[in-house]
Amino acid sequence: MAPRYITIESVTGGIGNRVKQDLKYRTGNFVWRIKFNIPLNPSSVNNQNLYVTTDVGTPLKTNIRYDSVNNCIEIEPLEAYSINESYTLHITKNVSSSKGRRLQNEVAIKFKL
Repeated sequence: MAPRYITIESVTGGIGNRVKQDLKYRTGNFVWRIKFNIPLNPSSVNNQNLYVTTDVGTPLKTNIRYDSVNNCIEIEPLEAYSINESYTLHITKNVSSSKGRRLQNEVAIKFKL
């Protein structure tokens, strides 16, 4: 049986070539991991600035963690993703560095299981 991955349907914000998968099996509870090259302002890492919605715009409940040692944000769903339903991970320009510099572009990654 071939490995099953999530399907990235589209990426906005000029980072399409940076979106990579490191999954071997389909799961309804996978965690998004977003790596930054500079330290972030921890107060900008929240559910208003990073969130997941269904295809019709309904927000999903998520747990967001910031690993300041590795400059990495993890977005974990508190409810499983449904198979064959599209979702969008939103990263707004309000995510900022520890020096106050905001992202240049909002990012939206549309995906489905």
